Amino acid sequence: MGKNVLLIDDSSTMRKIIGRSLRQAGLEFDNIYEAADGLEALEVLESNKVDIILSDINMPNMDGITFLREKANRPAMKNIPVLMISTETGDDIIGEAKSLGAVGAIKKPFTPDKVNEILGPLLK
Repeated sequence: MGKNVLLIDDSSTMRKIIGRSLRQAGLEFDNIYEAADGLEALEVLESNKVDIILSDINMPNMDGITFLREKANRPAMKNIPVLMISTETGDDIIGEAKSLGAVGAIKKPFTPDKVNEILGPLLK
């Protein structure tokens, strides 16, 4: 059985680019779920099995950092790995994300090779 991924980004175009990059990197998923912000992501996670989450940081309604805090308080989803994908990859914001459970970060823009390098080992 394959894996399921959740892409969280307020830009639908960016979600499509990330999905295409996953395929170009040779990473196969049974389902690619999408959410425009952390609130939508929590709803998706309530009703779908997800193996890994790729999340932007800056989003309206609920940003990526707040999403990590909320996710950590929900036993059914707190152990799902989250990889941050953002233009903001400063040590302070990524350090905070990692302290809240993020497993790493990819800086936008990125290549399929970079996605595979960072995401591939997390899917083994």
